[in-house]
Amino acid sequence: MCANIKTQIKKTKKIIVNPLNNHRMNIDIILAGVGGQGILSIATIIGNTAVKQGLYLKQAEVHGMSQRGGDVQSHLRLSDKEIASDLIPTGKADIIISVEPMEALRYLPMLKSEGWVITNTNPFINITNYPEESILMNRIDQLSHKIAINADKIAKDLGSARSSNMVILGAATPFLQLNFNDIEYTVKDTFIRKGQDIVDVNIACLHAGRDFAMKK
Repeated sequence: MCANIKTQIKKTKKIIVNPLNNHRMNIDIILAGVGGQGILSIATIIGNTAVKQGLYLKQAEVHGMSQRGGDVQSHLRLSDKEIASDLIPTGKADIIISVEPMEALRYLPMLKSEGWVITNTNPFINITNYPEESILMNRIDQLSHKIAINADKIAKDLGSARSSNMVILGAATPFLQLNFNDIEYTVKDTFIRKGQDIVDVNIACLHAGRDFAMKK
C-alpha cells in the first residue's frame, strides 16, 4: 500500500491574525484513510475554515496510490504564527483523524502521548492480509484518548453513505480549536454547487459526528 510514495507540498497561506485575539493557537493534524473516502475533502474544509479565521496554514499530502483504494495521508498544520515546516515531526501530532481504523493505527507513532485519535470503526478491506476486525478494535479500545465511531452506518442512516467523512469531521470538531459555526458554513459552501439536498445531508452528518463526540 505504501509503494511509490510521493509528497506534494502546498504553499503557506499568509493571513494577518486578528491582533485582539490573545489566545495562542497551534494544532498539528494527521489525516488518514484510503482513496475515495474523502480525506482530502476534510483537509480542504478544515484548511478553508482556518484561513477564514485568520490562521496560518501548511499542508503536505503524502500518498502511495492516489486512485480509489490506495492509502492517503495528509499533514495539516494550523497556527496563529508562521509555520516553519509542512511536515509534522514524529510524536508531535495533536490529532489523528482517520476514516479507516487500520490507517489510524498505522500513524500512531506520529501522535503525542496526550494526543487524540478520531477514527471510523468500519474497515476498508483493500489488501489480502488485512488484520481481523476484532484485533483492530481491541487495539483502538486500548487508546486512552479516542473517538471511535461507525461513521459509515451513521451516514447511511442519514441518507448518504458517501458522507461518512463528514461524520468523522464532525467528531473531530471539538478538538480542532476552530469555531464550529465557521466549519458548518465552510461545509455548506463546499457542497452548495451539488444542490441543497446534498448540503443538508452533509450538515446532518457533521452534526451527528459532533454530537457523538460531545457525549464521550
